[in-house]
Amino acid sequence: MELKRVLTIAGSDSSGGAGVQADMRVFAEMGVYGMCAVTAVTAQNSLGVQKVEKIAPRIVAAQIDSCVRDIGVDACKIGMLYSHQIVNSVSERLRRREIKRVVLDPVTFAKDGTRLLLSKAVDCMKRQLLPLCELVAPNLEEAGLLSGIEVKDVSSAVDAAKAIFAMGSKNVLVKGGHFAGEPVDILFDGENVHRFSGRRIEGRAMHGTGCVLTAAIAARLALGESVYDAVKFAKDYVEQAIRSSVELGKGRLYYFNGTGGGFR
Repeated sequence: MELKRVLTIAGSDSSGGAGVQADMRVFAEMGVYGMCAVTAVTAQNSLGVQKVEKIAPRIVAAQIDSCVRDIGVDACKIGMLYSHQIVNSVSERLRRREIKRVVLDPVTFAKDGTRLLLSKAVDCMKRQLLPLCELVAPNLEEAGLLSGIEVKDVSSAVDAAKAIFAMGSKNVLVKGGHFAGEPVDILFDGENVHRFSGRRIEGRAMHGTGCVLTAAIAARLALGESVYDAVKFAKDYVEQAIRSSVELGKGRLYYFNGTGGGFR
């Protein structure tokens, strides 16, 4: 079978639990070849984010070019972009290099509240980046920020998904992990609304859950699955990843440590 190639465009997490470090671990477990374009370097650990240093947009663009020109890209996952300059640079490169199967995780805030997408970058993302995406996967707060709709239940999540879809993305997945009660994710494909119900795993707040989910979706798209099937697979994968996560650091945070390679 031909080896599929997946590029992650995201920030670096010094603690290894999220960002490009988590994405590359997911790609390895999925049996695809992973590459990265680093957008920012973060100093962070289980206690929070201490420092953020953005990478120059021209360096981000150069990393993308190096991967596309030589190795090629079958799918792309995008995470932390931080500034409107980087959003513009990434959007331009996606168009110029004709990169398809783009999965966007519009990372906006860290768990400790640190801003990872500046306010000016949000508008730029809506105009420039969303129309290039196969799937956009915001959490409840991010869905509200993108759509202008307060997302507090499944009904408002559907409304937000439809509003974000109207901005150009082919599919929208609103991640409902922060709903009260059992988590429900909403996938809107332009015609149908699909609900993915999950099971809350009490006592395990895993760092990097959104990164792992979207990296898994991108990998499955590269392998030829439909968006629906890729999301379904990734949901199961994340559940197993949470169960397999390890508690590290003084912040008593659980970290992604793979699933043992049983998901392919």
